[in-house]
Amino acid sequence: MLVAIPAAAQDVEFTLTNDSSYTLTYFYASPSTDDFWGDDLLGEVGILEPGYEGTVFIGDGSDECLYDFRFETAEGPELEVAGIDICELESYTLTDE
Repeated sequence: MLVAIPAAAQDVEFTLTNDSSYTLTYFYASPSTDDFWGDDLLGEVGILEPGYEGTVFIGDGSDECLYDFRFETAEGPELEVAGIDICELESYTLTDE
């Protein structure tokens, strides 16, 4: 007998590198199937200056792999990136491009 086992909820930790020219003030991530961003993942770090990196932890209990990222900056521009596979993600680098 073959039994389907549901995917387990996961916690993901990865390095976020800011190679852009902007200071990141907020970073949000949510499953691509969700309509809500949730909490700021920069947390206690507060901001991420250009040229710096930090560790990001996603522990929302979701079993989804595809996530959308939203970055907000001190200088004003906001960036959204869709369809990031966090199940395979070890690091993510934000650039101006």
